[in-house]
Amino acid sequence: MNALQQTKQLGQSIWLDNLSRTLIQEGGLEKLIHDDGVSGVTSNPAIFFNAISKSPYYKDDVARLKAAKTPAEPLYETLVIPDIQAACDLMRPEYERTHGRDGYVSLEVSPALAHDTAGTVAAGLRLKAAVQRKNLLIKVPATAAGLQAIEELIAQGCSVNVTLMFSLAHVNSVAQAYIRGLQRLIDQGGDPGPVKSVASLFLSRVDTLVDKQLEGQAGTALALRGKAGVALAKLAYREYQTTFASPAFKTLAARGAQPQFMLWASTGTKNPEYSDVLYVESLIGADTINTVPDATLAAFRDHGKAAATLELGAAEAQAHFEALAKSGIDMHQVGETLQVEGVKLFEQAFDQLLALLA
Repeated sequence: MNALQQTKQLGQSIWLDNLSRTLIQEGGLEKLIHDDGVSGVTSNPAIFFNAISKSPYYKDDVARLKAAKTPAEPLYETLVIPDIQAACDLMRPEYERTHGRDGYVSLEVSPALAHDTAGTVAAGLRLKAAVQRKNLLIKVPATAAGLQAIEELIAQGCSVNVTLMFSLAHVNSVAQAYIRGLQRLIDQGGDPGPVKSVASLFLSRVDTLVDKQLEGQAGTALALRGKAGVALAKLAYREYQTTFASPAFKTLAARGAQPQFMLWASTGTKNPEYSDVLYVESLIGADTINTVPDATLAAFRDHGKAAATLELGAAEAQAHFEALAKSGIDMHQVGETLQVEGVKLFEQAFDQLLALLA
């Protein structure tokens, strides 16, 4: 077994942070499923911009839809929904094998709706109805409006991938939104069993910003660089274990509810001085997901080492956060800054995509 397959045996799912018709039609995604045990796919506007601008398999559909004067956003959805459906179908055996614990594909609502609760809910339900696959996750950002939308979507039985999380506060508020939604669903007579949610915590961006804030500091502060992302994930996993082992959630679990799994996102290493598998090797643990870009997946397959590392060093992670605070780094504010920036970056990517199709 390679390191990817070994990781799966340790209870962590590896999802691909990429999707295109090239991957689907030329058999690349099927090969990753078969050879490496890849068991999910995440997508976003930047991924689809790259796919549509580079893959030859969209050309005829784009020309046909443009000739019909299809507006840019409906044109985009018409292009990508078949890709999402095809990926869901490839993942369906894993979804069935794991009884709905794994085998999902994510599709994001428009980033322009990040601060629009009603718009996000409407878009999420519309996309769910259009895709018509049980193993679809609707991606919703963890903004204030997004939290309300997450609760509402869960209450309506819609599975959700929560994106743009950068802090422990985000982890806690998202978990509570999920639990509130489940409780409402059960109170309304619904079945929580088929409802899945993952909480996507972005890691490399955290290190990029924290490292920048540590620049210019002397002595021990410099030794703090490159460790905040992993420390954040380890502390988030500890929070996850506490929340979903609580009596409140056990009551929901007795009705069939699944815990909301932590998902490690932004796991491609941005600083070349750090290991190219830093955010994979350090964070392997049961009932978690790591969504990796192609390059990181290939690197981990090539020279990664699979071991149960996620629950090691939680005390050191807490000490690291305390040392950052003493150095003037406010990790809560880091998270808020990165979420605002993340929304803007996703909006820019979506606007760029729509401009390409206009």
